[in-house]
Amino acid sequence: MTSTIGFIGLGNMGGGMAANLLKNGYAVRAFDLSEDALRRAVEAGATACASAAEAAAGVDAVVTMLPAGAHVESVYSDAVFGAAAPGTLFLDCSTIDVATARRVIDAAEARGFAMVDAPVSGGIAAAAGGTLTFMAGGSDQAFARAQPILSAMGKAVIHAGAAGNGQAAKICNNMLLGATMVATCEAFAMAQKLGLDPQTFYDISSVSSGQSWSMTSYCPVPGVGPQSPSDNDYQGGFAVALMLKDLKLATQAAAQAGASVPMGNAAEALYQLLANRGEGERDFSVMMKLLQGN
Repeated sequence: MTSTIGFIGLGNMGGGMAANLLKNGYAVRAFDLSEDALRRAVEAGATACASAAEAAAGVDAVVTMLPAGAHVESVYSDAVFGAAAPGTLFLDCSTIDVATARRVIDAAEARGFAMVDAPVSGGIAAAAGGTLTFMAGGSDQAFARAQPILSAMGKAVIHAGAAGNGQAAKICNNMLLGATMVATCEAFAMAQKLGLDPQTFYDISSVSSGQSWSMTSYCPVPGVGPQSPSDNDYQGGFAVALMLKDLKLATQAAAQAGASVPMGNAAEALYQLLANRGEGERDFSVMMKLLQGN
């Protein structure tokens, strides 16, 4: 018997994720506020629903992919909890704050539902290609039920521990990425000021102790390293606005936990500068231009 998934939130990420569920044999009941997004899901084989509650009714599991914690909390409390049948599994794949993730999961469990927070890493291309990485928080039993569904949308599914730990892993990882990209851009900008050719610096650092993913997989200097958004005038990729959102979530969580994150705080301030300059839609490696004084 085909499992049916209610999918709420069909934006740039959710649309590709829902399409991969369909490709892997799941039936999908889809809802989004955007008529265009819903139309694309229907073209991929989903059944359109008129509301989040309708998408959550009579399904085996509900997947949500929403912009922020407030959206997640309201969708579950106002629509999903009341519409879902007993035994429905909930998977929230949004990137939200840890406290809200834990609060929503507690509310689900209090009503007898199993739920995981399962944010993703990989971006729009990985969502479309089914190669996302999922880091999931929740009970062992909830994760065991969620794993096949997540595997239909990604290449790696990792249990991060208790409820909210998926979000914790996501924001810690992206804080590291944001800070590393800043440092990579600083190093290239400084090397150029000192008269060192960017390709030569890349050839040295990429095989030395300064090597990082930001250096060798996503180089912020055009024409250096593998193809990356810097080769397309920093279009596409992972937007500055999204990096800034994740950094704000990370520094907020750090403050609540009493964790010291001076590099995370500095990265947040620099990406805020980029956003203030109107660069919010460009790839986050556009930090290179800021540090070059362009």
